[in-house]
Amino acid sequence: MLDALQHIDTVLFYFINHNLQNGFFDYCMPVLTDYVKQKAVLGFAIALVLWMLIRGKPNVRLAAILLILTILVSDQLNSFVIKNLFARLRPCHVLPGVHLLVGCGSGYSFPSSHAVNNFAGAMVLAFCIPRWRWAFFGFAALIAFSRVYVGVHYPFDVLGGAAVGLCCAGFVIALYLISEKIVAVIRQKKYSKT
Repeated sequence: MLDALQHIDTVLFYFINHNLQNGFFDYCMPVLTDYVKQKAVLGFAIALVLWMLIRGKPNVRLAAILLILTILVSDQLNSFVIKNLFARLRPCHVLPGVHLLVGCGSGYSFPSSHAVNNFAGAMVLAFCIPRWRWAFFGFAALIAFSRVYVGVHYPFDVLGGAAVGLCCAGFVIALYLISEKIVAVIRQKKYSKT
């Protein structure tokens, strides 16, 4: 069963990494896949989160707080626990003829941390700002696709990463909703005594 899944994953990888090759993607996907490594983008992201916390409407402030908590959980869990459990090597380390457009990286492949963090972020943002959910999930899917296109992840790596990210975000959102109910019950008891 695992051999069959690995075969399917490899076939899909080569389809995306080779058959979909074109000059436009070859230019855009490396930039997109490593957007967080670009200092200007990182500075903008930090400034945006600070703005969300300081000047945003209540749902935007909540999004910033939950986003920070979720990314902390998802990134640490994936990078230091899940990846080490599976210890899957990246396709650029084991497959011949990979169309590699960025550095291969030394970390393990499954699940993709880019997919984990972007889908976790998309879920949190969609929860707090639902009218833009299509944009949040579309961006996360584009990042996940770029990881396969540039040659550093298998398709199942990004699908697994999406699942882990959604679960991490769901966990943080559930904790928030439970805490909201607890606070509401405490307030109700406080006001009923007065």
